[in-house]
Amino acid sequence: MTGQLGSAVAIVAVLAALAAAVVAVLRLRARRGIATAMQRATYDVLHTASLAAEPLRAGLTAATAGKAARHLRVLVGAVGLAVVDGETLLAYDGRGAHHESELIAAARRATRTQRSVVLNGSDLVCDRVDCVVRGAVVAPLTGPSGAAEAALVAVADGQPAPGLVQATLETARWAGSQVALAELDSSRERLARAEVRALRAQISPHFIYNALTAIASFVRTDPERARELILEFAEFTRYSFRAHGEFTTLAEELRSIDRYLTIERARFGDRLQVRLQIAPEVLPVGLPFLCLQPLVENAVRHGLSRKPGVGMVSIEARDAGAECHITVEDDGVGMDPAVFQRDGSDSEDGQHVGLVNVDERLRSVFGDHHGLVVETAPGSGTKVSMRVPKFHPQVRA
Repeated sequence: MTGQLGSAVAIVAVLAALAAAVVAVLRLRARRGIATAMQRATYDVLHTASLAAEPLRAGLTAATAGKAARHLRVLVGAVGLAVVDGETLLAYDGRGAHHESELIAAARRATRTQRSVVLNGSDLVCDRVDCVVRGAVVAPLTGPSGAAEAALVAVADGQPAPGLVQATLETARWAGSQVALAELDSSRERLARAEVRALRAQISPHFIYNALTAIASFVRTDPERARELILEFAEFTRYSFRAHGEFTTLAEELRSIDRYLTIERARFGDRLQVRLQIAPEVLPVGLPFLCLQPLVENAVRHGLSRKPGVGMVSIEARDAGAECHITVEDDGVGMDPAVFQRDGSDSEDGQHVGLVNVDERLRSVFGDHHGLVVETAPGSGTKVSMRVPKFHPQVRA
């Protein structure tokens, strides 16, 4: 009996040792990705900063400041942290919120002078026995320009140490850069909308006049054709002047182009020929609103209208892996590339306004390597190409 008991104890001991070994292996594997304390600390700081950056990149409001404050307090290492914009306390996290009025006054002084402020116990007198506030560091949220209208306030439970002062200054500078990037994104969006409005103003007047003239020519001779053209014209203008969305799909842009070409064919007759070669899989690709239509209009208006006889406009969209390659080509009069590069968007007849506008918008959204490529020569027509990523985080068609 005693021998059996001893064997059982030995088995339990072996199992316990194996279990401990398994736990040790699992812990080692879990830590293998971040092996040292310094690496883990670096990871924690970067992770916390990314959590704070996301709301700040949406702009500085009470909602975004509230989401970021907790993470900013962790970065600074303070017992409390406030984000103040002018006279308004946007957010507070941690202890010491009852000193709101003194903290706002200090933040206002910091933003006015564009210099940090350090408060000690005599600046934050309190008769509450449970108050832990003994000082604070106030730093303006300065971006790349150096100007700031908001401030970060780190509350301390002792005299602010140099480490807290430096951490607050660096965190405020970093947070200010995130807010500045949000303002830059907003400015780019406003610029993009302004460019679309400018493009509409450049395209619309001459086309509307020509379209109505063409429709009027069929009112007596072919009323049914005139009615169809009016409906096409109405749908074309509805799309071109829509008030929502900076992006569209290739399918929607091609649909609008088809209406445009239907009206132009009514004007040019058999002189205007069109060739389409579109891969079905790229139809859902998102792209900036009105970035393809101006290229087609340029081809018709400036390439073919000046060419005697029949002219061809070719539109091709190919699947190229992670990208969609689009070309608009005409066999019209073309032009001297040197003149095109020299004149740019300043040509007297506005020939290149649409091209320059589209090029700038493509580069703004997708990057400088996604601008237009123009190939032209006198008497050899013009070919305009673009590369559009199939998926891009900024594009919501």
